[in-house]
Amino acid sequence: MIRPLIAAALLVLGLGAQAQGSPAALQPAPAAPAAEAGVKSANVFELAPDASTDPNYAKQNNGERAQVQPGNNAPMWRQVGSGVTGYSSLPKSEAPEAGNLIQPFVQYPGSRLTNAGEAWRQVRNGWIIPYGGALLLIVLGGLALAYWRAGTIKLKGAPTGRKLERFTPFERSAHWANAIAFSMLAISGLVMAFGQYVLLPLFGHTLFGWLAYALKNVHNFAGPVFAVSLVVVIVTFVRDNLPAKGDLTWLLKGGGMLSGHEIKSGRFNAGEKVVFWAGVFVLGLVGVASGLVLDKLIPGLIYERQTMQIAHMVHSVSNILMMVIFMGHIYLGWITEGALEGMKTGYVDETWAREHHEGWLEDIQAGRVPAQRSQQTVTAPTVQV
Repeated sequence: MIRPLIAAALLVLGLGAQAQGSPAALQPAPAAPAAEAGVKSANVFELAPDASTDPNYAKQNNGERAQVQPGNNAPMWRQVGSGVTGYSSLPKSEAPEAGNLIQPFVQYPGSRLTNAGEAWRQVRNGWIIPYGGALLLIVLGGLALAYWRAGTIKLKGAPTGRKLERFTPFERSAHWANAIAFSMLAISGLVMAFGQYVLLPLFGHTLFGWLAYALKNVHNFAGPVFAVSLVVVIVTFVRDNLPAKGDLTWLLKGGGMLSGHEIKSGRFNAGEKVVFWAGVFVLGLVGVASGLVLDKLIPGLIYERQTMQIAHMVHSVSNILMMVIFMGHIYLGWITEGALEGMKTGYVDETWAREHHEGWLEDIQAGRVPAQRSQQTVTAPTVQV
């Protein structure tokens, strides 16, 4: 009982002394402030409002900027925007651009100086789509106008009934395989390029999505057929499409379309040779090569974004020009009496040969070229002339 009473008396005496003016001796020492845990927020303007006056402010890296303006990551994002490639543990062979978020600045033909992705978008949406579509429509409208005004090209003389073999079964097979594959590629490519502007508003997203998906697969399967048949066509027809005497005259006179009398030519006239060399050989091979790049089928090539962007632009331009050339080729084959029949059956009448390829007929009559080129049994009436 005595010890609790003594403790209570001392407590009362201590409180009394504190109240009577001895706080310095009895007040406890202030506790040290506890350290704050977690991420601290900071207002960069309050911390260093005049940091940008430093002459080296724009040259600071992210670590230096954090010393004067914590939380300001502008140097890092400036590097990202300029195309700087950061560190990535992924192998270059599998992911050549894993550490690169935004491509470096380039200037493609028709674009501003900007990052490569934006430059590609400007070329595609500002040039290839509008001007390529306009070119196709202009050519299509021009052919329709020509047909409306001039109609078909009829034979002036009467058919003789004597048939000349213009194309062998092998040549026709190569031509039709290439033509059908090209048509499939052209239709699917047009839908993929222009469908969102023309078909999407009509079909809606669901139906157009299924259509685009189906045609994309058609495009991928028809591509190899076109590539193989293109090589076969080039090898098969290259000899008769070599430049020859009279080709320049044919071109200068437009084949005689204005005069009404076609200029003499060999098995293929100069216009057909232009289609072969410009449309089939140059644009065809460029289209196939760029398509192989887009499908990542060329071994040893590093498939970066810029590689695919350039391949896409080349592929689009070459194929639009190829479609323009082949539209004229298809049109002339359709309106010229006997031309389509020659590619279907392989045979043309002697009158047709005289009016359209007089030089070829003269070669046959002189024995330099056989009238019957294949060895198969002929069902059509033929006469050696």
